[in-house]
Amino acid sequence: MNRLIYYSLLPLLCSISHNCTGQHPKMDVDKNLLSQDFDQSPPIYYKMPAQLLPTDTSPGYSQEGQKILLTGKVYKRDGQTPAANTILYYYHTNINGKYATKPSEVSNMPKNKLGQTHGYIRGWVKTGKDGKYSIFTVMPGTYPNRSEPAHIHMYVKEEGETPAYYIDDFVFDNDPLLTTSKRLKMEERGGNGVIRFIEINGLWVGERNIFLGSNIEENLMTPDSAFSTGNAIGEAIYSFTPYHAYGPDKGTETCPICKYGWYHGILYFVGNRPNWSNIKKWLLFLDKESILRKEHLKVYFVYGNERNYHKNERILQLEKLGNQLQLQSVALTFVPSFSDTLSKIHLNRINPDVNNTMIVYKRSIIIGKFINLLPDQANFNAIQELLNKSSNQYFKLRPLRPK
Repeated sequence: MNRLIYYSLLPLLCSISHNCTGQHPKMDVDKNLLSQDFDQSPPIYYKMPAQLLPTDTSPGYSQEGQKILLTGKVYKRDGQTPAANTILYYYHTNINGKYATKPSEVSNMPKNKLGQTHGYIRGWVKTGKDGKYSIFTVMPGTYPNRSEPAHIHMYVKEEGETPAYYIDDFVFDNDPLLTTSKRLKMEERGGNGVIRFIEINGLWVGERNIFLGSNIEENLMTPDSAFSTGNAIGEAIYSFTPYHAYGPDKGTETCPICKYGWYHGILYFVGNRPNWSNIKKWLLFLDKESILRKEHLKVYFVYGNERNYHKNERILQLEKLGNQLQLQSVALTFVPSFSDTLSKIHLNRINPDVNNTMIVYKRSIIIGKFINLLPDQANFNAIQELLNKSSNQYFKLRPLRPK
């Protein structure tokens, strides 16, 4: 294993030896009352320790299954500022797919009068100033009837008076039960919950950043812009197949997300209002960045002007542009319109009537969205800063593939 990667993960790995029994400070008596209807009153606080840490090891870690580490940051509503003092409550099945009870475990939850339980594999973390959290646990089993993919339930309690709410379950990209239809039905509450693992010395490590209030129907989320375009920060970029007029995949209809979704990617969308002077400046900057960052950044220009659309003319137009600018890395692509269903670009909800939509993603999850961005030095710096800030050394490893 790369030495830099090892040392960046070492503090988390070391915590296993000090925290394998989980967090078991003195219990608060008020937190020992078990709800009689989990649908009406989820038992988030039942047996919750008085003191919580950013790192926890679940009671299920001692099982014989695959050990996993779930880690990431919690962000405030702007999608950029780390959210301190956020409590995350999780629970999941054992390796056999059951919410088992175990009276010998401090956090064990017996069944209530309705027969409901979260079992004993449950726990809490609380973020520090940096917004980070880490959960060491075991890969949960699928329900015995295989009705759902394996998953880990998660609730969020923000700092302040905001009530706790559930977010999308943690689910796993290499799970064959996580079908396309199930992915499209995800609510994206708190951002996308699909985990893509890497393996480090037998431990599967997956990252998920959580965005407070995102897609919560209780209207906890304040709109981030007067313009509506693109999915929100924390949500997934959906696969689509533009036509490649210029670049490495020229002459094909290749999905940018499928082919390049692990490291950083930038999708630069322009619709019905192209400003070619600004477009050229952006393409030159983005090409330079892509060359500099090599395989860690791939950039796609996606043109979706639906006016006077003719495929052959669009190909010639973008070929001419690429040759004129002598682009080396940026791919110049197009779709008939941003509402086109054949290419499936419509799933990404791009507004064709804004000047541009710039989406930065990592592991297929949106980490930055910019609208009507002018090609000036301040905005160039903003893109560079976002790419630098969101680089995780050990996540430069390749993703884990299904066996």
